[in-house]
Amino acid sequence: MRVIETEEAARRLARAIASDLSLYNEEKILEGLKNDNLYEVLAEEIEEGRELFQSRVTPDLFKKNFYDRAIIDLLIKSKGHIKCKLW
Repeated sequence: MRVIETEEAARRLARAIASDLSLYNEEKILEGLKNDNLYEVLAEEIEEGRELFQSRVTPDLFKKNFYDRAIIDLLIKSKGHIKCKLW
């Protein structure tokens, strides 16, 4: 597999990984938001996604936090309708 070298492609990959996390871990995400421990509940899955992202992009792109932003956008912000301590 080729290493991703553009910001656009890195953002797409980060969002795809985060989207998969959201799709396959909906129950855990809801539990984590309600109990204010999302990162603990999904620690293993988030880290696995981070490792995949890091393995597919250049080191400079990895440092730009596209993956972390995608996690926030797709796992947290998209669940704004859930009653939790965050908001």
